[in-house]
This record gives sequence, structure tokens and C-alpha cells, in this order.
Amino acid sequence: MWKNLIPYMKKYRWGMVVGPALLIGEVVCEIFIPLMMGNIVDKGVYAGDVGYVVRMSLCMVLVAMVSLTCGILASRVSSLTGIGFGSELRRAMFEKLQHYSFKNIDNFSTASLVTRLTNDVTHIQNAFMMGIRLLPRAPVMLISAVVMALAINRSLSGVFFVALPILGVMLYTGGVFGFKRFRVLFKKMDRVNSVVQENLIAMRVVKAFVREEYETGKFNDANEALAAAMMKAEKLMILMMPVMQFTIYGCIIAVLWFGGKLVAVGSMRTGQLMSFVSYVGQIMGSMMMLSMIFIQLVTSRAALSRVHEVLSETPDIADLQTACGPVKDGSIRFENVSYAYTPGNTVLHDIDLSIASGETVGIIGSTGSGKSTLVQLIPRLYEATQGRVLVGGQDVRSYALNDLRNGVAMVLQNNVLFSGTIAQNLRWGKQDATTEEMEAACKAAGALDFVLNMPNGFDTELGQGGVNLSGGQKQRLCIARALIKHPSILILDDSTSAVDMATDAVIRAALRESYHDQTTLIIAQRIDSVRDADKIVVMERGRIEDIGTHEELLARCRVYKEVYNSQQKGVQSHA
Repeated sequence: MWKNLIPYMKKYRWGMVVGPALLIGEVVCEIFIPLMMGNIVDKGVYAGDVGYVVRMSLCMVLVAMVSLTCGILASRVSSLTGIGFGSELRRAMFEKLQHYSFKNIDNFSTASLVTRLTNDVTHIQNAFMMGIRLLPRAPVMLISAVVMALAINRSLSGVFFVALPILGVMLYTGGVFGFKRFRVLFKKMDRVNSVVQENLIAMRVVKAFVREEYETGKFNDANEALAAAMMKAEKLMILMMPVMQFTIYGCIIAVLWFGGKLVAVGSMRTGQLMSFVSYVGQIMGSMMMLSMIFIQLVTSRAALSRVHEVLSETPDIADLQTACGPVKDGSIRFENVSYAYTPGNTVLHDIDLSIASGETVGIIGSTGSGKSTLVQLIPRLYEATQGRVLVGGQDVRSYALNDLRNGVAMVLQNNVLFSGTIAQNLRWGKQDATTEEMEAACKAAGALDFVLNMPNGFDTELGQGGVNLSGGQKQRLCIARALIKHPSILILDDSTSAVDMATDAVIRAALRESYHDQTTLIIAQRIDSVRDADKIVVMERGRIEDIGTHEELLARCRVYKEVYNSQQKGVQSHA
């Protein structure tokens, strides 16, 4: 998994070289400071050589300043490199998501993807940054300090060699048990984010049904589960740090005890003991650095496995190397098409359907009959698992995805608008759309009057998701956004359910008059929305029950007749 990160480091290779080089320079300076300090005591203070003390003191100050400078520069370089790497990784993940099909996205929850792009990448970024800062420094410091300590007194050096196995066991224990615990922790974090996201999106529903207490309880359960997982993951780290510090301080006490005896018998000088204690501190400090790196790597390994899942997910819909160019016309052909979301869960069965360019086709069926899935196969939002779909006489798989989807405009069941102005939302359909084009599209969608009555017209700012608009207004703007694209194929997936019947009739009339050259597919619950279509497709349990005009279906299709009669009774009783 770590190898997969290399492409996102290339832009910052300079920092991966310069940062460690500066850190090694800092370490070299720090290694010489205890030696100079010991010489000042042994050769200057005890000998009464004031000149030597002054010269060595100035040298120590100079070396310390060089070390400080190298440390500051190294920290800056490693920060820039780590933050840049995190940015590149996050960008790569987001770009990967843009190439996912609906089926790929269904493999992850929205909250989980948000957590992976933010929290998980931050963990990996911190581990990378710490690696640049400490990974070159700790081994160099450890080896150099051990060499210097051995040079001063080999017998006394055996003290910290006793401590190394203890520290090694602690690191191994943390690595074995830490990964699984942190992976569980991240899943619990996904759950908390999911609860918060769902609550914020559905806040109006929560308040309308007075379910604040229930939602608070649901959040508390998820939050407590996260806290418990966090405590379980942190227990190892909570135990490791005191044990490691106890080991380090025990080494220093042992060195002072045995070293003091050596000084007392004249086998060691006072300055040498001071230097030796400093090197022991550096050795133990290096081990602490390595333990911190190890802990961070354990944490980031769990995060990396989740990021790796996003980056390694293979989009099940991709462009072929040879594409047939833009969509030529709006003709559509389904040839023995079936689709299954998962093996054994087939939702479309043996669909055969021909639609001529310029036709208006209504699609009627009960909930779960496969209407939305059927039309989503046209722009390859899903891929048919059997048979083939043709657009403009060509298999949809022979088009470049951009060419195919530029020839198709969809208004989905969920009316999605983005933060920004009305004009910015409409220009999702056509980036360079003029005011006249926006007005024409809004007029056809029955949206022009309310847009012009907004405080700033087309420049009115919309809240996130169009929160300051009614459901019907959002639907009409989404239809206008699709119409402004002037597609070969227009798909309206139950897109007038939130508008009144009069506005629905106005939209259908505008489509017939101003957009008659495009193929229009209308999925609707109301038969009145499709009764004027060139033909109507009746679907039941993933199959086509019948195809015909309104009059033909009334005469022969039981399902259609039942739906029509039930809706007519509803209209009559309402009247």
C-alpha cells in the first residue's frame, strides 16, 4: 500500500532530500556538543585554562546556532512537503471519485468517503511529515550517540543495551494489536459522521416530527461507541509511553550510579561522565522518536488501508481506446437488456425497446419496477449486465463518456442544486449560456416568473442544495438546467412530481413546441403527465408489460387501466 503513495510524492521529491539532509546536519552538530562540554570540564575547568574554556564555549554556541538553523529549516521544508503531499493525495482521491460509476459509489457510504478524504488523509499526511522529520534523524542520532558512548566507556555502555529489548517488545506489541483497533476506530468515526450528516440534511423532518430526542440518543450511541473504540485503541499507547519513559530514566539513573563509582575510583573523568549521560539521553531520545514514528505508522496504516480502497477501486465503466465521436441523433434501442445490482438481485429482465429520434416516450410503473434503472443505462451511469443499449445507432460503450453524456441530459428524482447563484446552477447545462438562453429555458420549465421575482433575479444566491427554494421551484430549475443543454436525449425521471398539474401541463406543452426535435423520456407517477406521449411503456417487476398510446393501453393493458382508474377516482373524489 505504501508503494501506491509514491506517485503523489514526486512533486515534492526535493523536500524529501533537502529536509533529511538538514536534519542530519542538525544531528551532527548535536553529537559534538556533549563531547565539547566534557572537554570544557576536563581540559578547561580542572586545568584552570580559562582561554580554553572561552574558546570551546564560543565553539559550542556556534555549533548550537548551526544546529538550530538546520532544525528550523528542516521543520519548514518537512511541513511544506508533508502538506503538499497530503494535498496531492486528497486531490487524487477526489479525482478518482469523479470517475466512479453509481455502482462504485454504492460500495461506500457518503460519510465514509468524506472521512477518508479528510481524517484518514490527515493521519497519513502527519505520518509522512513525521517520517521526514524524525525517520532520518532518529537512526543517525542513535548510531552516532552509541558510537560516541562506546568511545568514552565500553563497560558503562552495557546499561542502555539492556533497555533496547524492552523498548523493542513494546513497539512490537503496539504494532500487532494497534492496527486492528485503529481500523475499528475509523469505522466508528464513519458512523458518527453518517449520523451527523443525516441529521443536518433532514433537520426539517426531525423538527416536524419532534424527533430531536431520538436523534440525540442515536448520536450519543454512535459517539459513545467511538469513544470506547478510541479508548481501546489508545490503551496500548497509554501503556507504552510510561514504560518507555521509565526505561529511559532507569538507564540514566543506572549510568549515574555506576558512572559515579567509576569517577570515584579514577577510572573515568567527571567531564566524560557528563558527556556519557548526554549521549545516553540522546540514545533514549532516539528510541522515543522511533516509538513515536512507529505509533504514527500504526495509526496511519489503518487510515492508508481505507484510502487504498478508494484509490484501488476500479471504475466498472470506462472509455474504450477508440470512440465513435459525438451522439448523432436521439434514437435509442434496448436489445435483450438485463441489469443486476448484485448477483442474484436482477432488477431488469430482457428489455427490448426501440425509440425513434424525436419521440416523446412516457414510462409508467409501480415503485421498484425498474424505471429509473432503465433510463440510467442510457448515459452509462450503470452498465447493462446483459444485452446492449444503443444510442444514435451505436452501442453506448463505443462512445467516450463525455461525448455520450453531453448528448444526454437527465433530471433525476432528487433535485440537486449547488451553492452559488441561479445563473451558476443553470450554466451547469451550458457554461457559456447567455441571459436570453437562460430565460428561454426557464420559461419552458415554468420557472421564469419566480426567478425574475427573486431579489436579484438570475444572480440570486442559493443556499446549499437550494434550501431557500420550494420543492417545485427546485424541480423547475433542474429542468431548465437540462433544457439549456439542448441535448439529443432528455430524461425526466419523475421530475414534475412537486409541481401542480397546471404547471406540469405548461412544461409538457413547451417541450412539444420548442424542443420537439429531441428525444424525451418522461418517467411519471401521474398518467396525465404522459398521456400525450408518442408511446407509453408500462413496466412491472423489471419487465416491460406493454407498449402503446394512451388509448391503446386503456383498451388492452390491465396494469395501465388499473392505475388510470385509481387516479381518476382520486381526482373525482378530490373534486
